[in-house]
Amino acid sequence: MTDDIVVLRDVKKSFGEQEVLKGINLVARRNETTVIIGGSGAGKTTLLRHIVALEQPTSGEILIDGENIVGLSERELNRVRKKFGMVYQYAALLDSCTVMDNIAFPLVEHTKLSTKEIRDRVMEKLKILGLDPGVEKKFPSELSGGMRKRVGLARALMLEPPILVYDEPTSGLDPPTSRMVDDLIEEMRVRFHVTSVVISHDIASCFRIAHQAILLIRGQVVASGTPDELVRGDNEEAREFIKKSGVDVSDVSRVAAEMPSRLGK
Repeated sequence: MTDDIVVLRDVKKSFGEQEVLKGINLVARRNETTVIIGGSGAGKTTLLRHIVALEQPTSGEILIDGENIVGLSERELNRVRKKFGMVYQYAALLDSCTVMDNIAFPLVEHTKLSTKEIRDRVMEKLKILGLDPGVEKKFPSELSGGMRKRVGLARALMLEPPILVYDEPTSGLDPPTSRMVDDLIEEMRVRFHVTSVVISHDIASCFRIAHQAILLIRGQVVASGTPDELVRGDNEEAREFIKKSGVDVSDVSRVAAEMPSRLGK
């Protein structure tokens, strides 16, 4: 087991004559948070789909936990996909199902646990994430944006994956709720010893949670390093991207790595 849990080597992806990913090289280290930032059309979604084994590259290598997944069969890819817990942009909850059924879904689909065992595990996750037990009977339409995020995160954690992938987790949220989501991401990393891969355009969030920031522009990695290295380094594209965000990064404080748990209290 190496420290490098997600590795992409010269990954290229073309759709017809359009090259969307142009030789991507990146490494996400175990138990750290890697934030991939970039504007619209940068290729973030396509890159995300490759990382979680939903797309195969035109060329290059993708190693997940030391295993090259390029060229694997669909059955083998399904095995690899269980290493990931996905937290979607708008939670992607099933509107016709209760919170209980939404969170239980991965266990119902992929395990042979009894109904009681599944319920116990769901209630445990609700408690960890600071959600009142009564929320289990509610439907997604009855939840606030922050609560929906927590329910989506609970579902992503049910199979205890080593990697949590967040797709634009703070998109559309007000600043206090965005900070709460950043706290959740860090809390989950520390509590469950997971690797976090975050796709985002939110510079403030990146500076709060990232051990490593990777800037994607036009399908290429143009800069990588700590957020401070990007803003203070000699890469002009990185400095300009951060400047255009309008965020005064000097006022952004990193989430404490070993913060005391405030969830469930």
